[in-house]
Amino acid sequence: MITQNTKIRNIAIIAHVDHGKTTLVDGLFRQSGLVKDGGQDRIMDSGAIERERGITISAKNCAISWKGVKINIIDTPGHADFGGEVERGLSMVDGVVLLVDAAEGPLPQTRFVLEKALRLNLKPIIVINKVDRQDARGEEVLQEVYELLLELANDESMLEVPIFYAIGKSGRCGLSADTMGENLHPLMDCILSYVPAPVYDDEQPFQMLVSDLSYSDYLGRLAVGKVVNGSASMYDNLVCVQENNVHKALRVTKLQTYNGPTFSETTLVQSGDIIVLSGVEDVHIGDTICTAEFPKALDRIHIDEPTVSMQFSKNISPLSGKDGTQVTSAKIWERLQKESLRNVSIRVEKNADDTFSVKGRGEFQLAIIVEQMRREGFELCVGRPRTIFKTDEQGRKTEPVEYLYVDCPEENSGTVMDKLSKRKAQMRDITYTGNGRVRMKFEIPARGLIGYHDEFMTDTRGNGILNTYMKGYELYKGDFPDRLSGSLISDRSGNAVAYGLWQLEDRGRWFIVPGDPIYEGQVVGERNRDGDLLLNPTRTKKLTNMRASGKDDAVTLTPVSKPTLEQAIQFIKDDELVEVTPTAIRMCKKILDGQQRKVFENRGEIPQYLLNK
Repeated sequence: MITQNTKIRNIAIIAHVDHGKTTLVDGLFRQSGLVKDGGQDRIMDSGAIERERGITISAKNCAISWKGVKINIIDTPGHADFGGEVERGLSMVDGVVLLVDAAEGPLPQTRFVLEKALRLNLKPIIVINKVDRQDARGEEVLQEVYELLLELANDESMLEVPIFYAIGKSGRCGLSADTMGENLHPLMDCILSYVPAPVYDDEQPFQMLVSDLSYSDYLGRLAVGKVVNGSASMYDNLVCVQENNVHKALRVTKLQTYNGPTFSETTLVQSGDIIVLSGVEDVHIGDTICTAEFPKALDRIHIDEPTVSMQFSKNISPLSGKDGTQVTSAKIWERLQKESLRNVSIRVEKNADDTFSVKGRGEFQLAIIVEQMRREGFELCVGRPRTIFKTDEQGRKTEPVEYLYVDCPEENSGTVMDKLSKRKAQMRDITYTGNGRVRMKFEIPARGLIGYHDEFMTDTRGNGILNTYMKGYELYKGDFPDRLSGSLISDRSGNAVAYGLWQLEDRGRWFIVPGDPIYEGQVVGERNRDGDLLLNPTRTKKLTNMRASGKDDAVTLTPVSKPTLEQAIQFIKDDELVEVTPTAIRMCKKILDGQQRKVFENRGEIPQYLLNK
């Protein structure tokens, strides 16, 4: 018989990036009594990279108690590249709290996460956040939210969803921007009354859908998920039903549930709760854990396919092994396999040439993986991100196309439109907001966005905003140049010398400073013309026995801004790599030896690394 567990509610906090999800969760923690006022902010952003960048990268579980009811909360990422984390989190909940910035309104990721939630028939609660902003336009944003709800659901009952106005930073909400309350209690009361309690069949045995994986040095692999039916206790003999109906026996060694952002041990778990189960080593996201007597699999989590691929390999630089502790291909492969277990939206493949293909949602997602690995002591090389093409039923080449939303000053709009048109973008809408800014909507091949972000920020002097949303696969749009400038390539090894750099400054901009170790084949700068240029940054001044006035003045170099990891990945061409170590980011040619590169050019041959371009 179908029954509800009225002592539990499961919700996800969803929104576009930087609309205040994690800050709202902080407020819920404090006002439910879990955390004292004045404690740590952004509690759920526990990773070092998350705290440094101010973004959420992976969905995280937590729980609060309100009026005797346990509320399991999932804080999801807002960046489009981490959409797989959103989909994974939504598989465990019955309702969502959708945050929308009171000034920016619904943006591309707002549409993405809301569409996923409505497709799963999850109950939405709308929160218009940051109403204390000077440029807040609460009523206009509410109308935009209603329009989005009707567009996605085509159901007028959506206009009756609960609406709150909030200042997440100060932990306040109300039914209008003018009647702001002193706390978040009305929102928590609404969660209890509006979000349905989890339902289960009390005649069915234990079933749990694995939606996340973790690891403990003491307990081994941990499976995280929602109990769909039945209950389980310590030392039960269960079975893990994997893809293709493969069964793996397991024995429960520990059961835990969420209490705030941490776990608490329990001896019995019930239907509807989100739990952490240990005792299974071979488990994957999407598997079903159930009783051996009734091994019935639940529907697996559906995740959108990757659209971008990047090549990983061991460090080919002569400086390899000087910084990191994890330098072999075997270690890199082992780490990537572990990443694919935790991250449902990526795929990893081993290539014949001892390199690895990592496929994901976007270059930013893949760059975060590289950054995490370098902090763990890895040395590796990564190639330029490449779009994953497909073939349709008629045998035609297709590619992923994105909706691109641009918000920039009017004075820069002409430059932006010109640059995007060269990348095969087609404008679909333009709106002048009246405050000296313009909003434009384009459709653009996903490969047209690779390497564009930094160029866009330069063109708009840091005042532009880019957002994307996946449209789908369409016919190949045609070729266009990836980069109009060439690379400055070192023709020998040594250390950069100030005199040598000063003599060659008119060739372009440097990525190195005096004293940096360099090697043959290293990309040491960007040329100010098309085509690569070989040069010698180690050149020193020739000494003579003659002295002349003014000849011994110290050289003055233009300040150098070394590229970050993301900038380096966006900069390189198909025949170049980014060398990543715990202390350095360098770029180099895939073939370091200049003579070997020349042989391929003279013969007109295509090197092996470009055959699968």
